Amino acid sequence: MSQGSGVAEVLGVDLHLELTGAGSRRAVLIRALREAVRSGRLAAGTRLPPYRSLAADLGVARNTVADAYAELVAEGWLTSRQGSGTRVAERVAAPAAEGAPRDTVRALPYDLVQGKPDPAAFPRTAWLASARRALTAAPHDAFGIGDPRGRLELRRELAAYLARVRGVRTVPDRIVVCSGAAHALRLLARILPGTWAVEGYGLPFHRGLLAEAGVRTVPVAVDEEGARVGELRHGPSAVLLTPAHQFPTGGPLHHERRAAAVDWARATGGFVLEDDYDGEFRYDRRPVGALQGLDPDRVAFVGSVSKSLSPTLRIGWMVLPGGLVDGVLAAKGEREPYSSATEQLTLADFLASGGYDRHVRRMRRRHRERRDRLVTVLGERVPQVRVTGIAAGLHAVVELPAGTERAALTAAERHGVAVEGLSGYRHPEDVGGTEKDGLVVGYATPPERLYGGALDALCNALGSALS
Repeated sequence: MSQGSGVAEVLGVDLHLELTGAGSRRAVLIRALREAVRSGRLAAGTRLPPYRSLAADLGVARNTVADAYAELVAEGWLTSRQGSGTRVAERVAAPAAEGAPRDTVRALPYDLVQGKPDPAAFPRTAWLASARRALTAAPHDAFGIGDPRGRLELRRELAAYLARVRGVRTVPDRIVVCSGAAHALRLLARILPGTWAVEGYGLPFHRGLLAEAGVRTVPVAVDEEGARVGELRHGPSAVLLTPAHQFPTGGPLHHERRAAAVDWARATGGFVLEDDYDGEFRYDRRPVGALQGLDPDRVAFVGSVSKSLSPTLRIGWMVLPGGLVDGVLAAKGEREPYSSATEQLTLADFLASGGYDRHVRRMRRRHRERRDRLVTVLGERVPQVRVTGIAAGLHAVVELPAGTERAALTAAERHGVAVEGLSGYRHPEDVGGTEKDGLVVGYATPPERLYGGALDALCNALGSALS
């Protein structure tokens, strides 16, 4: 019998089957299908082609395919139902990643880790409508090699939106599209080498990527009025700030300190890098305008849709001083490997149609309600703690009694709550700031049906840790 390989079409997707080895055609086909399932190439729930189609594609008899399917159904590899066809059984486990342990750690049921919007809140219908309009209207050059600045359609809409909502002063030619804040920082680090001043509390991930880029970071102490920028001196080429809502402690940068940051940049020739990671989400009042508006020639404004829409879109932007544009473009390269042009066009339409505004307003109401519930429940059940910072963003800091953070984290894990400690965000060289114990609680992530349970588990954990 001649043996070989064939390609079968599974719902429009090519499936490669190795029909090799000794035995009857039926036995060879069974082995090939079993291996495709075992290796993960046929995932659980995948619908297989009808007998006649697979038989024609592979050059075997229809009864051979029918017998192979029947055998694998009997073994539990496949399932077969009238009207649903033959599918890979749901109970078939996916293979472990190469090098991964076979026993994985059980995921905690309640996710209160900051920085992650609820995936179920993504505006699928409105986004799909924008995608259809954008693709219909897209010029042919949208499917070629792109401009490293990003699509002009998106840069125009961003310039208008950021001016209207965040008080940013710019033109499309000063906007460079990137894949998010991390990508922006990597690019800026290449053209502003040396030392950066950073807030005493911030993302360790950002400090790590700056270190990898050869940038040394020195901390600026943070208090309830934001970074103490009046302590900045000559030396750093840039200062990285979160003025709208200090991350993670939660306070806005005081207006006198905003002015002092710009004065420092003008006096030293340095730049202020404004990370506006959740600037649209202020709940107790209208959002304060961007620091960039005070001096567009000394402040670079960085934003993205990772908190407002989804981190999977990989779209961010830099609003740059004119003197930094060419350097950033040179660092970025002529061929843009990060942000999809079609998704950029979709976002441009989403902004122009008002879909983005409507989504942000809806999420603002939802996040405020969740933050209010967090504050109320903790106040009633765990009076030893307090929620600090302004009503804004997707997370809040729960300040703990001194010396209790480690116990609280241990208790949270025991009660099934994934949450992070405030100390993990502190710069290792921040010796002049005030060290506090606390939890950084992300209230945006859990689906609505789990949020009440997450708050209950958090209260139980804190109650046991602080008793």
